[in-house]
Amino acid sequence: MQLVLFACLAVVALAAPQNPEYRHIAILRDEREDRGDGNFRYEFETENGIHVNAVGAPGSNGQSNIQGFYRYPLEDGSIAEVTYVADEGGFRPESPLIPAIPEHVYELLRIAEEQRSSGIKFDEQGFRIN
Repeated sequence: MQLVLFACLAVVALAAPQNPEYRHIAILRDEREDRGDGNFRYEFETENGIHVNAVGAPGSNGQSNIQGFYRYPLEDGSIAEVTYVADEGGFRPESPLIPAIPEHVYELLRIAEEQRSSGIKFDEQGFRIN
């Protein structure tokens, strides 16, 4: 029995994080509000510079429409920030960190929409099925 207990303690000690930089990050602020009708908001901030904020409301298609941002520190000391909207139009983030969409992508999206509206379908591998 003592051998089993010792083995369990040894496994726990070996499984503990070995990185000396690992430490608990304190949450400085954590605010949440759920009105119970699909409207909500939350915001939290940590001591290492992470900050998240979101406000949501019911959407017309049963989804939650959300507007918000998240911010976090990068390894070089600068701060990354992304603002976003998520609604009937999908998830639309904005940030200087996100590269611009190349012009040819818009043409490909137009072609895909044209194919869908004319009834053309493709399987999971991209082969035309009708």
